[in-house]
Amino acid sequence: MKLANPAPLGLFGFALTTWLLCLVNAGFLPGTSVPLVLAMAIAFGGTAQFCAGLMEMVKGNTFGFVAFCSYGAFWWSFALFVEFFAKDVPGAAVGWYLLAWGAFTFAMWIGTFALNRTLFLIFLALWVTFALLGFADLLGIPSLGTLGGYGGLITALLAFYLGAAELINEAHGHTVLPIGAPGARLAPAPAE
Repeated sequence: MKLANPAPLGLFGFALTTWLLCLVNAGFLPGTSVPLVLAMAIAFGGTAQFCAGLMEMVKGNTFGFVAFCSYGAFWWSFALFVEFFAKDVPGAAVGWYLLAWGAFTFAMWIGTFALNRTLFLIFLALWVTFALLGFADLLGIPSLGTLGGYGGLITALLAFYLGAAELINEAHGHTVLPIGAPGARLAPAPAE
């Protein structure tokens, strides 16, 4: 039995939710748009992405499992925080939350060195985005948050492209949208 490729679902869930939030972060949408972002974060960014991660586990894809389930949980935690717990939380705490996700994303980025180049670029842009947003809150520098919004828009575009490429390439049975050959794997440690 051939299983469906869950990656496009997860990538689109991540891309569309990130796009909406970063339109707010970059200043293209007002803060009053956040409830729409929260709805998207729960339904598509969180739930659909988490489901995609579980499907990646069934397929034996550890990277896809960890990535999609983790970022699905990120969107759930973000929505819960903004809706129920944000009152009186200091900006520094929010900054550390974002920097923790940046550190996790940096580790995931190292994993992409052996994967396709588009995924490498997504995780590169994402950890930089988390760093900018985290330092904006930690240091109280709003312009870093705006830059982080732009970084998130780039991240969302890259994720949308990869989701489209995986869907379209599979449907056509050949490469229509290139994603870049996998990079070199890190050499294993020598045996002692």
